[in-house]
Amino acid sequence: MPSSATISFARGAPSLDIIDVEGLRAAAGRAFESDPAGATAYGTSVGYGRLRAWIADRHGVEPERVIVTNGSMQADAFLFEHLVSKGDAVIVEKPTYDRTLLSLRTRGASVHAVELAPDGIDVDALARLLEGGVAAKLAHIIPNFQNPAGYTISLAKRRRLLELAAQHDFTIFEDDPYVALRFGGEPLPTMLSLDPDRVIYASSFSKTVCPGIRVGYLVGPPQEIAAIAQLATNTYISPNMVAQAIVYEFCASGAIERSIETVRTALAERVAVLADALRRELPEARFTPPEGGYFMWVTLPEGTDVGALHGAAAERGLAFVKGGDFLLAGGQNTLRIAYSGVTPEQIDEGVKRLADAYHSL
Repeated sequence: MPSSATISFARGAPSLDIIDVEGLRAAAGRAFESDPAGATAYGTSVGYGRLRAWIADRHGVEPERVIVTNGSMQADAFLFEHLVSKGDAVIVEKPTYDRTLLSLRTRGASVHAVELAPDGIDVDALARLLEGGVAAKLAHIIPNFQNPAGYTISLAKRRRLLELAAQHDFTIFEDDPYVALRFGGEPLPTMLSLDPDRVIYASSFSKTVCPGIRVGYLVGPPQEIAAIAQLATNTYISPNMVAQAIVYEFCASGAIERSIETVRTALAERVAVLADALRRELPEARFTPPEGGYFMWVTLPEGTDVGALHGAAAERGLAFVKGGDFLLAGGQNTLRIAYSGVTPEQIDEGVKRLADAYHSL
């Protein structure tokens, strides 16, 4: 049953209809009118000064604790280059973002994956791992609406993680690009706000402004940010000042809040449609509807070959990402569904195609 119109549940990006194109156009005009010298210059490796100050104010820290980069993935890469050497033990969630696994394994890190529950990483299992002799250098945690699972770590687990980090002397890398996209439940404090000297925090404007803007940042202890800034200087002198100036104007005008509200409203509708469609069309599936973000983790009955399902779905014009891509091993009966870039109608049709592919196996 091939289809000319492929529906993609694969990419975590907002659809064009929920991006504030007019607001971005206006912000670009203001950037060149208000600060043409700053927007068009090389600048320095810490990023566009006005945006750096805005981010610092947002997190209640000094600007010296902030570096603005070309997207949060580059922030991640700088952090790993600074902190992680070959053989260093790094804790990750199981499952976790596939690019994180790739980056850490490329660096030769000893990666230890700890099971993830709907309320976050299993802190008791982590404690046993640390007490068993694993000398962790870093723990990578995606605290809100985790990619790929959509789960959020509870406040109690956030506090326990900080206790373990202090007890065993490791850094927590709080990777938080989805934090603003909460459409249900209550906001939780960042681990950065609870312990600003034990945590290095990353976030991005790709999910709240638009993916193409490629602006992310790190917040952390001044000495760590200074070392990362030196790496950035040696890599590219300075990041994209034009993009950062546009983001600053977009944020300072208040357009960011309106944009976030538009995205939240759309995501809430889409995840509700997705959950209803799965319950109706594929009752064999198990999942926890997220309270924000872009992703839902779906577990199918044991023995399901998601590799075969992936191929059968592609024949029906549906794309998704296999769960095994986010794990060091296993996950053959799991998949990630990204609902941010598809309309409710496409979600409904996409789940019908997924169910048809599943029942064809």
